[in-house]
Amino acid sequence: MVSDFGNLDGIIKETLSAIENGKRQVFEIAENTRVEYMRLKKELEETRSEVENLVAQVDELSREEKRARRRLAEVSKNFAKYTENDIKKAYINAQEKQIQLAKLRGRENLLRYKRDSMEQSLRRFEAMLVKAENLASQLSVVINYLTGNLKDLSQRIGKIQQVQQLGISIIKAQEEERRRVAREIHDGPAQLMANIVMRAEFCLKMMEVDSSRVREELCALQDMVRQSLQDVRKIIFDLRPMVLDDLGLVPAVKRYVEDFQSQYNLPVELVIIGNHRRFSMAVEVALFRVIQECLNNIRKHAKASQVMIKIEILNNKINTVIKDDGVGFDPDGVMHGAGREGFGLLGMRERIQILNGIIKIHSAPGQGTMITVSLPLGD
Repeated sequence: MVSDFGNLDGIIKETLSAIENGKRQVFEIAENTRVEYMRLKKELEETRSEVENLVAQVDELSREEKRARRRLAEVSKNFAKYTENDIKKAYINAQEKQIQLAKLRGRENLLRYKRDSMEQSLRRFEAMLVKAENLASQLSVVINYLTGNLKDLSQRIGKIQQVQQLGISIIKAQEEERRRVAREIHDGPAQLMANIVMRAEFCLKMMEVDSSRVREELCALQDMVRQSLQDVRKIIFDLRPMVLDDLGLVPAVKRYVEDFQSQYNLPVELVIIGNHRRFSMAVEVALFRVIQECLNNIRKHAKASQVMIKIEILNNKINTVIKDDGVGFDPDGVMHGAGREGFGLLGMRERIQILNGIIKIHSAPGQGTMITVSLPLGD
């Protein structure tokens, strides 16, 4: 055991040394980037000034070139007034002005291109500089954290791993929820809306041909709008049930259980003990999400025929039991696995522990599952 701690201490010191070296390298990169950024910024300012001067020259030469062309046109029309030599001089002068103007415009285009490229490069260097400085700052925080917690780091490894798993589970859960919502919106309201648009266009056309059919189409449109509104309300309820904010935990759970039974044809017995009252938003959201996660897991994995939810409201705490007669599972194996079920259980445990509550999972293969939650209510 001592050898293990010695190895761990050596690994930590090597890790800190590697991070410190990386931090120095990041600082060097940041400093070099800053120097190049300032150089490029100065060069860009000079180029912009040069572009402005060149634009002024082009404008002035354009005016001179126009005057030369007008002079050439004038002498070319009045052969009696001007000699052949005058015409030749006017032609040469106009041609020279055109050549000079073409060269200046070519230089102007090149300088503009150079200026635009430098502006893009400057933005890239600025972004690199910000990233390098942020990374150096983050590495400093990491070094300070690891150094300050070197003595008890070995005892915190298990908890850190759980937090890491929870972070991954949160990200995965968010992405799954986004995919689910996007899919429900695409398959439900979006399709209905598209159909409503087409039917509305059809109504407009039918008004000119057969107005008697317009009423039928409008009735059909009304049904579609009702269905779309129902789908949208369901999506909103799944994301955040308004009844939870308006009326509290018990009405929200009752509504969710009713919808769950109706949708999945799985009997759920809901037992409420004690007088219902409003709790803190943190408590209500935590318990609602735990019940929601449990019912989803039961639906997907338990193969249960009966579910029971009991909510017991006491003066100083609220107890909740979710029980099913399904196939059960090995809680330790699931909690330490990489599946969505483990992430869900870990997320439930984290929600309850943050509120100083207790959650227990009782299950075994072939023996169903019972999850008990106890949350303090405070004063």
